Amino acid sequence: MADVPVCVISDNTSSERRVTPSWTISQLRSKLETITGIPPSSQLLSLQTSKGTERVPIDAADEDSTRISSFPLAPYAELHVGDSRPAAARPNYNDTSAVDKYVMPEDEYERKTDSVLAWKKQQKLGRFDPDAPHHERAKLDAMRQEVCRRGIDVGKRCRVGGEDARRGVVEYVGDVDEIPSGKGTWVGIRLDEPVGKNDGSIAGRRYWGEPSEMKHGVFVRPDRVEVGDYPPMDDLEDMEEI
Repeated sequence: MADVPVCVISDNTSSERRVTPSWTISQLRSKLETITGIPPSSQLLSLQTSKGTERVPIDAADEDSTRISSFPLAPYAELHVGDSRPAAARPNYNDTSAVDKYVMPEDEYERKTDSVLAWKKQQKLGRFDPDAPHHERAKLDAMRQEVCRRGIDVGKRCRVGGEDARRGVVEYVGDVDEIPSGKGTWVGIRLDEPVGKNDGSIAGRRYWGEPSEMKHGVFVRPDRVEVGDYPPMDDLEDMEEI
């Protein structure tokens, strides 16, 4: 008989394989071990020929002589492989934390000529741009100028990103060292509604207010802040009088 394509499914794998109907159950179990990692003695085999049908167990008193052709083997049937071992005894093949990983030494990477780093050096991009310090200073200066141009100051009412739902009060203007790669001026805003990202503190440093589970705080760049006459929203202002 010709080989039959089936879908082998276990907790850690799912793949299409071809099986030979003349195999015995023992032979099938042996081959499935290399696919699923489940020892033959712990495999719980069942066959599902189509969606919605009951699974047919694949086992026999004499598995060394019982061929899988005696079961309803059909093209693209699902061959389910369960594991009878206790959960604690099953290896977790999805957890790579204990797998040794190669980490190239930094000096070796620096010497490579076919790396992204080498390409950046050649193209004079990022920190390899001789004008990079000037660009960085210009960027920081532009942020400070934006604060002045927009009239952003502590205590002023504002809204964020043009959204009326994100109105609040400016509580802080300046650097926020706790934001990764966040050099330059930030504007800390206490929003009227708890739709922010924090409670006025970042990474353990408090910029305003008291600890709270309500996230009224947000830090944004100056170009996203509009100061002006933005009083707290009245949820009832659009309702008709009764």
